[in-house]
Amino acid sequence: QLQLVESGGGLVQPGGSLTLSCTASGYTFADYAIAWFRQAPGKQREALSLISSSGGSSYYMNSVKGRFTMSRDNAKNTAYLQMNSLKPEDTAVYYCAAEHYQGTVISMWGRDEYDYWGQGTQVTVSS
Repeated sequence: QLQLVESGGGLVQPGGSLTLSCTASGYTFADYAIAWFRQAPGKQREALSLISSSGGSSYYMNSVKGRFTMSRDNAKNTAYLQMNSLKPEDTAVYYCAAEHYQGTVISMWGRDEYDYWGQGTQVTVSS
């Protein structure tokens, strides 16, 4: 079974940056599409960004487009979310998710699309 572990969360001031990592073990990471989700208190979990299994295609929600960049290093079994210009409204628990799929990911925005989830990492943006 694929296991995912997020890291890199923490407290950052508005306008600051963080890079989250999602490290996988258990199966061939390169066979999996990856997504980053977040869930703020009292809100539903929402998808932020998607990346194809090869890393050749990535997509972003409008709320983070231009500020967040998703990437992956299949040799290191790790996906990343570089977050810049952070805002207080970015405060949430951030999750990575994976699905065994090598096709186009452009429509894979729903939670139900992904079978594997990490435990989450807290990101707090506050002065």
